[in-house]
Amino acid sequence: MANVLTTVRLLLIAPFALFMLRGDARSAAIALIIWAIALATDFVDGPVARRRGTSTAGSKMFDHATDFLFVTGGIFAGAARGAFPWVLPALITAAFAQYAVDSYWIQPQSGLRGNPLGRYNGILYFVPPCADILIRLGWVSLRPALTIFVWLLVASTAVSMAQRLSYLALPENLSRRSSQK
Repeated sequence: MANVLTTVRLLLIAPFALFMLRGDARSAAIALIIWAIALATDFVDGPVARRRGTSTAGSKMFDHATDFLFVTGGIFAGAARGAFPWVLPALITAAFAQYAVDSYWIQPQSGLRGNPLGRYNGILYFVPPCADILIRLGWVSLRPALTIFVWLLVASTAVSMAQRLSYLALPENLSRRSSQK
């Protein structure tokens, strides 16, 4: 059931990106509905998986990858329209790639290796598309706050990536990697 909810979110990526790419209010209203459905499925799929005992490393990665594709699809589309600086979706993509490489290739025995800042960023990446939608629906007073928020996300994503790199250099991680060779 949890994977079905995640699959619903996966199927919403292309329509969401399309409606984020368009600048009109009607497209913004449809994008808001899609965003709300995606957010609802994201809130529900984890508790459902834990309650049913179906939470696995693969299902967690499916969920994280779907979240990544959903938010970056919307943010890349918004960047193409000029709503966001291109550095934000580029950094989100780099951060997710770093997360996946670290979790599955560098230190595969530990499963998904998140860090607290990265987790908060992952949640907060849903905010810029929603704020852009609200601006397109007439809440133009949000524009300065969105601009500040986006640049704070850029900074926190860069810090999170630096933290992840520093974790790799910790003595216990260096000894673990050398013993795997």
